[in-house]
Amino acid sequence: MIEPTEPPPSRYLFPSVEEADDRGVVALGADLAPGTLLEAYRSGLFPMPARADVIAWWSPDPRGVIPLDGLRVSRSLRRSCARYRLTVDDAFEAVVDACADPRRPHGWIDAPMREAYTELHRLGWAHSVEAWTEDGDLAGGLYGVAIGGLFAGESMFHHRTDASKVALVGLVARLREGGATLLDVQWVTPHLASLGAVEIPREEYLERLAAAVRGSSPWLPH
Repeated sequence: MIEPTEPPPSRYLFPSVEEADDRGVVALGADLAPGTLLEAYRSGLFPMPARADVIAWWSPDPRGVIPLDGLRVSRSLRRSCARYRLTVDDAFEAVVDACADPRRPHGWIDAPMREAYTELHRLGWAHSVEAWTEDGDLAGGLYGVAIGGLFAGESMFHHRTDASKVALVGLVARLREGGATLLDVQWVTPHLASLGAVEIPREEYLERLAAAVRGSSPWLPH
């Protein structure tokens, strides 16, 4: 992997996260250009459509994270890890497409989102972890944005039992080995809580974020 390419800066200026409403929405509008997305993540924001053709920029309080020393790996999950082969960035677009499957409940990844993160991937900022069966089928995976020691998880999917969890185990191992310090999962769902996700106050998240983005990247050769 090569050093990420810094895109032109965003033409938008995000409000302070202190202006977030009760849901955690800080702003509406702007675009999904690479510079805008990177500025958002560096500021503690992430995009998700509010309604058709309108992007909302979120900074929830509390914020969901998975402590890199706190991932819960059950015995059954350990057995599942032996059933799949893991790769990194071998099928980024296929992972995004699977996460964007309109048949999934609460789907929010539309064509502009897909194009935006594919471009971030091309520039070296977005990455995927894939889990494959012995027959070479894509069984599950996840993708997100990496800036220094931050990995901001965006979405995950599975077609086979535990495949997305196995991809997460692989991601955490890579982050720990590479010196990353922050794995952001946005909100804590019951599924993520079962894997060790916890909630932290927004203020604490922003402090940890500022340190993480200045840190070393586990996606580059050391």
